Amino acid sequence: MLLGIAYFPPVSYFALIAKGMVLSPEGSIPSVVYIEAKENYQKQSWRNRCRIYAAGGPAYLNFPVVHEGTHELPITGIRVDYSTPWVLKTKRAITSAYESSAYFDHYKDDLFGILDSHPETLFELDLRIIRFFLSKTGLLADIRLTDEYHAPSFPGVYVEDYREVLHPKRPNTVLRDLGLEKPYFQVFARKYGFIPDLSIMDLLFNEGPDSILYLKTSSREWR
Repeated sequence: MLLGIAYFPPVSYFALIAKGMVLSPEGSIPSVVYIEAKENYQKQSWRNRCRIYAAGGPAYLNFPVVHEGTHELPITGIRVDYSTPWVLKTKRAITSAYESSAYFDHYKDDLFGILDSHPETLFELDLRIIRFFLSKTGLLADIRLTDEYHAPSFPGVYVEDYREVLHPKRPNTVLRDLGLEKPYFQVFARKYGFIPDLSIMDLLFNEGPDSILYLKTSSREWR
């Protein structure tokens, strides 16, 4: 499976990772996931933005990057711009949205610690966030980075290439295809209804360790 790097990725991103994971009392097998590390930076993608459930409805959070010929640089060379207080604003926005959720206090310090550590590059920041949510949701994944770039249309390299499937500007059917079009508790659902496929933080802050039961139906029987 091939995925693009992403910032606080959507639930569908982790549902795809869960799809390849095998849970068994005899020994669990992690999902093998390749993350694209050789592409050039793409604007207006999940690479530096995410969608959360705020008091006013769905809202986007993003972070700035240093513009130095970004379209000609590989994604691993894109530096995060810390010249503005976006980290503080992001933490305040997340707190405002999720401070009343059941598990926010349990996870916030470790998560905010990643942001406060100011990783130098977009790729490092995103990868640390992805690994954090893998750990907290209980998903097992063997994360590997690509060593050369292949266009999505290039046949026979990756059987499951989701780099262009998951995009904020294009709807996808990932959750439907995986049988995961189901609601879970959301803080503001009484006002606006259930909103699917938000950032994985929405699922974790609301469902905590039971997030894996949402992402991997068979984990319920395994437990």
